[in-house]
Amino acid sequence: MIFSERLKQEREKKGWSQAELAEKIHVSRQSVSKWETGKNYPSIEVIIELSDLFGITIDELLRSDEELKEKVIQDSKQLAYPKWKGFFDSIFLLGAFLLVAKLAIMGSNYFFDTNILMLEGIPKFIMNFLPLILMVVGGVGSDNLKNKYQ
Repeated sequence: MIFSERLKQEREKKGWSQAELAEKIHVSRQSVSKWETGKNYPSIEVIIELSDLFGITIDELLRSDEELKEKVIQDSKQLAYPKWKGFFDSIFLLGAFLLVAKLAIMGSNYFFDTNILMLEGIPKFIMNFLPLILMVVGGVGSDNLKNKYQ
């Protein structure tokens, strides 16, 4: 039995109209209608609510509907995407900030004859390439997430 049929069967078992079910899970009646006709699927959060409301497992709602299973898998990937994207974007921005700061210090030392020292005790290789490395790692990580999750 596919999800749309199962949803309608469970709703009718409880004696609820589409509007009554919609009210219980805080969606529109049109949403329930689209789910029952197979025109659309609910989000994973709504599926969890429905399983609790009907007293059946999520597995019982999903198992027979391949298209819905795929949607749930995609939804779960989307939930993880923003956290990691923010992490890699932050690394990229840190690298960009360090690069701009380094260029500003070098320009100030050259054009205004200041004597601002960069951190001492850190090898020159790291000082020279750390911003670039951070920007590459952040950019590649963010791009890989985009390709994987979208």
